[in-house]
Amino acid sequence: MLLVGFDKIDLHDTKHFNRMVHFFLYNYKFERVWKNPDTDLEKLKHYRAVLSPDFSMYVEMAPVLQLTNTFRNRWCGAYFASKGIRVIPTVSWGNENTFEFCFDGIEKGSTVAVSTYMVSEHDNRQDQKEFFLKGYNEMLRRIEPEKIICYNEPFPEMQGDIVFVDYDRSSWKYMDKDSYIPSKYAKYICGEEPLPVGSNLIIKSGSVVNDYQQNYNSLVQTGMGSAYGGQWKPNPNKPNDRILWGPPNTIQKYYMENRQGTNGYWVSVKYDSRGWAIKNRHYTDHNQPWAHTNPHDKIINWDPNNGTPDLSGHDINYPLEEYPNGAPEFKFYKYKGEIPMILTVNEDAYQFKTLSEFKSCMSRGGDVEFKWKGIDYTLSSVWPNDKMKFSIGPCTRVEKDCTVYDTVDELLEYKVGGDRLRDIITQAEIIDRTL
Repeated sequence: MLLVGFDKIDLHDTKHFNRMVHFFLYNYKFERVWKNPDTDLEKLKHYRAVLSPDFSMYVEMAPVLQLTNTFRNRWCGAYFASKGIRVIPTVSWGNENTFEFCFDGIEKGSTVAVSTYMVSEHDNRQDQKEFFLKGYNEMLRRIEPEKIICYNEPFPEMQGDIVFVDYDRSSWKYMDKDSYIPSKYAKYICGEEPLPVGSNLIIKSGSVVNDYQQNYNSLVQTGMGSAYGGQWKPNPNKPNDRILWGPPNTIQKYYMENRQGTNGYWVSVKYDSRGWAIKNRHYTDHNQPWAHTNPHDKIINWDPNNGTPDLSGHDINYPLEEYPNGAPEFKFYKYKGEIPMILTVNEDAYQFKTLSEFKSCMSRGGDVEFKWKGIDYTLSSVWPNDKMKFSIGPCTRVEKDCTVYDTVDELLEYKVGGDRLRDIITQAEIIDRTL
């Protein structure tokens, strides 16, 4: 099953009318359905179904705003339904204090929609699974939904009859591709056709609203969980995560094994008074000697809101013609000596689970080596003219064999053995990655 964002609906886009319309978008992109609900009715009527608008429910919001946005969600859903549109309620929540109202107005046994995107690890956002599951399980208890449409990958702990909707496949990048084959249950979930005689399927949907209304000056974002994406924590299975926290005011040295157990490299890391890495030195050129010297340094910045590490600043290289005696000493104001430590890679720890995880890695200055169809490829951030770009090619160590792209989205169109990087990066064997 695939969806289409409200911001992409079009009366002339007939080949996507078999999709459902979602509002998992920035609030400003659909604020008009609240202010002028009749404006888009004719367009919405052409689609298979409409998920009720997902107005923001961030935990940082005042409770009155969370209550207002719950009301706006229910009111819009009920209004669309009154105009003959098939509506599936979207459910969002905040902390436990919102449980007293955020599930109201939805008939028990309904088919509902949720999204894990804003509470999953991607870009600068961290995993907020514990927060999500607390509300999700409460929703199961109170609403007892017949089916749950889940936009983005469900957490393994989620129970219920879940209909998974692929976030990336539902994005605008695939809007021009051939029509997809919808779920065999879609026509019943949406109410387009009656249930087959003798089937055991039970599909219910509905929206109920309160009889009051409040004004609200909307936020820009949409979603739930923390507006800042939750606090970053190192993945204990990823060596390059583990080394970003260490003994305060020290330099440590680590040997990073890759997944194949060959061609590993040393990394020295400086830690500040908090024990957060502020600079590291890679004793490798990541198979792109024109992009990195061996060694080269990376400055590490930390997001002030969620503590996400960012290595996207310009690498500090030490070319031989400028540093005939080698790179300068890796010094620190409270140097306590390097303690060599070998870090091994746990099985599958480096695999990219989603495209969003890959895009986050690259946009934060990561380097990646992967294997596809028996050939090793290398990916690096490069800085021609002091602007970060992305270089990719087979591990031949020859610059002309690599292609440089301006953006990660352009990079994802690179052909890897005849396949687009976008389509294979979550399947390829990741040999090494620095983020």
